[in-house]
Amino acid sequence: MVLLVSRTSGNTGAWYQVPELNLRDHRFEVPLNYAAPSDSTISVFAREVVSVGNEEKDLPFLLFLQGGPGFESLRPLECSGWLKRACEDFRVILLDQRGTGLSTALTVGSLNQLSSPQAQASYLQHFRADNIVRDAEMIRKSLVPHGEPWTLLGQSYGGFCAVTYLSMAPSGLEQVLLTGGLPPIDAGCTAEAVYRACYKRVLLQNMKFYQRFPRDEELVREIVLHLASSEGGGVLLPSGGKLTPRSFQLLGLTGLGSHSGFEKLHFTLERAWDPVLVPGISKQLSYTFLRAFENWLDFDTNPLYALMHEPIYCQGAASNWAAQRVRDELGEQFDPVFAANHSEPVLFTGEMVYPWIFDEIKPLHPLKEAANLLAEKQDWPVLYNHEVLRSNKVPVAAAVYYEDMYVNVNLSEATAASIPGIRLWITNEFMHSGLREDGYRVLDHLLAMLKGKRLLR
Repeated sequence: MVLLVSRTSGNTGAWYQVPELNLRDHRFEVPLNYAAPSDSTISVFAREVVSVGNEEKDLPFLLFLQGGPGFESLRPLECSGWLKRACEDFRVILLDQRGTGLSTALTVGSLNQLSSPQAQASYLQHFRADNIVRDAEMIRKSLVPHGEPWTLLGQSYGGFCAVTYLSMAPSGLEQVLLTGGLPPIDAGCTAEAVYRACYKRVLLQNMKFYQRFPRDEELVREIVLHLASSEGGGVLLPSGGKLTPRSFQLLGLTGLGSHSGFEKLHFTLERAWDPVLVPGISKQLSYTFLRAFENWLDFDTNPLYALMHEPIYCQGAASNWAAQRVRDELGEQFDPVFAANHSEPVLFTGEMVYPWIFDEIKPLHPLKEAANLLAEKQDWPVLYNHEVLRSNKVPVAAAVYYEDMYVNVNLSEATAASIPGIRLWITNEFMHSGLREDGYRVLDHLLAMLKGKRLLR
């Protein structure tokens, strides 16, 4: 794996404040394709954050990589959580990974400017971890005095990018901190293995949800049967898309795996029906519920997540819609109409992207063919260099969440076995969102592990 180097140019804004923090913005022009740097460029945005009064202090740099793919970095409103802990020791860089936020965002509208599905797919292939790392290296060499290595904090997909960083440019890293973000690193496409593990965890999360809220089991069946019996097999959504039994299951994406997700899902479901004011009128799903459903999903506002979710697992092999293929192998287990008709629990799904969402979520319709081309693409570049990882010298500490629905604990441990010196903190105190729930403590714990304050036991 070769790290292609290209010149980057940037500009820096003036300092501004939110409570207890000073911030300034950096914008960089980088190649779309580092293999052909003169062909086309994109803009990459990074926000620098320090505690008030530390603007001129000589502090080490910490780069934060957000989860995703396809989501912009934190927009700090105050000095709290993990950012508060980080700013005690570091000058923090919040990177909007390419294609997100203010980094030449790939929205439905901007992607529709490209001339064809083939052009869209060709453009999108450059928005994976390898090029995110190349962008980060360009920024490090521009921002950090003397090009010194920096600390990297990677949450979820940001952790996947961190392991790619360890493979491609370990000399740029002082230390690495991972939270729910150890990827499977085997050759080929690991998406199928990921989904086989994740469907098992999703099943357990469904059972726990119905144990917490047993009356929701019948309510969910009623909603599924109502959708299945509606004209066209679903109900129109406010955006013009269609809520079908299988798209209804997508509520599990955040409802089953995040902090307070069970509660939020329950309180969303309890507003499902409009009240019947006139006897004999059929029940209808409420506008409140339909709007809430759309607000739960980010596929339309962050289409990069849907388009690139399976390709992030691919190295020299196609995903071929792995989540759907594994679901099909499970037979009727995740069939919502079968479950409802047989008085069985309807199972919500988890972090799986299916080909039919490009039919049922209206803003994604124009991207359907590009999504299929990406799912069929076989010549994805390598993301992980096993030889480099096996000789790793960069200190790494990782929080691995035992009940993580998104990043499987067993797959995480298998990857950790390939990275010498990595320290694991395996805990069931948090779901996937430990950094958001109790970020100060999580980051402090990981830093203490690398400082020798929490010894091997």
